[in-house]
This record gives sequence, structure tokens and C-alpha cells, in this order.
Amino acid sequence: MPATPPKLPRAPRDPTRQRLLEAAGRVFAEKGFREATVADICELAGANIAAVNYHFRTKETLYAEAWRLAFQRSLDAHPPDGGVPPTAPPAERLRGRIRSVISRITDPENREFEIIHKEFANPTGLLAEVMRESIEPLRQGTQGIVRELLGPKASEQEVGLCQMSVISQCMHPGLRRRCRNSPAGQRSKPVEPALDIDQENMIEHITRFSLAGIQEIRRRRETPASRSL
Repeated sequence: MPATPPKLPRAPRDPTRQRLLEAAGRVFAEKGFREATVADICELAGANIAAVNYHFRTKETLYAEAWRLAFQRSLDAHPPDGGVPPTAPPAERLRGRIRSVISRITDPENREFEIIHKEFANPTGLLAEVMRESIEPLRQGTQGIVRELLGPKASEQEVGLCQMSVISQCMHPGLRRRCRNSPAGQRSKPVEPALDIDQENMIEHITRFSLAGIQEIRRRRETPASRSL
């Protein structure tokens, strides 16, 4: 597996560096790491190859930094809390998290998931560290809400499995909607019939379904008779 590119220290915003990151995000989203070339990126950015060497040293580092920027732009547009204040009940905060994930996935301006899709299709291993570093605070935030909902008797495994189930419910319909709205998706025949449901109703369904499952796990944990069934 290729070594993870080094994380560069944060530097004052430089117009050329910013153009390279913007162009790289677009090119990597369209072509993936292996098919994209530094020449492609520089042409789109209106920069020369020496600028890539100066600002990023390698194509691998540019790849990681371009995904990092796309991820941050995604969170700026759709904050992880979904607009729900931290003082709200945990059920409402969970709804906010679900709203954020689905909104990020379905946002046509978001290149974060396009780059990830290409990476999964043709893995390089170059995004593993930056993705883990970036996504871990989101995972912990959702787990904290799930832990509140499950109560103090829940095991860490139960918390982790419930968090995974919530996010998995968001990923499948979100990615299907994103693919269906892409030019290629509009030209192709879907493998599965599309559900005729808008985004708000999808968020509501996932929230209610998740809360019902979490409540049942808590009930079984806190009712001795149910654990023997």
C-alpha cells in the first residue's frame, strides 16, 4: 500500500494554491487519482507544474489536501448538527445529524463523495489517514447522541452498532439519489425502482426508524425478563 502523504503545515491562503486545490478537487472527482494528471490540474488552475511542487511537493499530497478541502466545504454548507442546538433533546439532535449526512451526500456541488467513490472503485490508500482524521469527530458526535438515547446500561458495542446503522440508512438512499440526479444516472435504467419520496420524508423516516430501534434495544437492556427471551 502506498505511504500516506505527509500533512503539510497550514500556510496563509495563497491564490495559486487555492486555485490548484479547487482544480484538483474537480479533476480528481471526475477522473480519480490514477487517471488525473498534474498537467490536467495545472491547466484548469492556470498554473504551472512548478507551483504544484512548491505548494504540495507531490501529487499524492495534493490529492489528500483536495479531499480535505472538499470535506470542509461540505461541512460548511451542511453543519454536522443540522442546525439543531446542543441543548435540544437527543432525539432532535439525532435528526439534525441525519439531515446533515443526507444533505451532504445529495448536494450536487459537493465533490467529497465523488472523490471517495473514485477512490473506492480504484483504491490507492492515500486518503485513509485524512479521512479517518476528518470523519472521527463526526462519528464520535453521533455516538455521543446514540449513547444518550440508549442509556447508561448500553455496551460500547451496542452504541457502535446503532451509530453504524443510522449512518448506513443515510448512505444508501443518499447515494442513490445522487447517482440518479447525475447526467450518467439520468441516462441509465435504475437497477432498483426509485422510491417516490422527497428528502424531508426520507429524513423523517430514517429518524423515526432509528429511534424505534434504539428504544427497543434500551428496553431490552433495562428489562431483565426481556434479556432471557
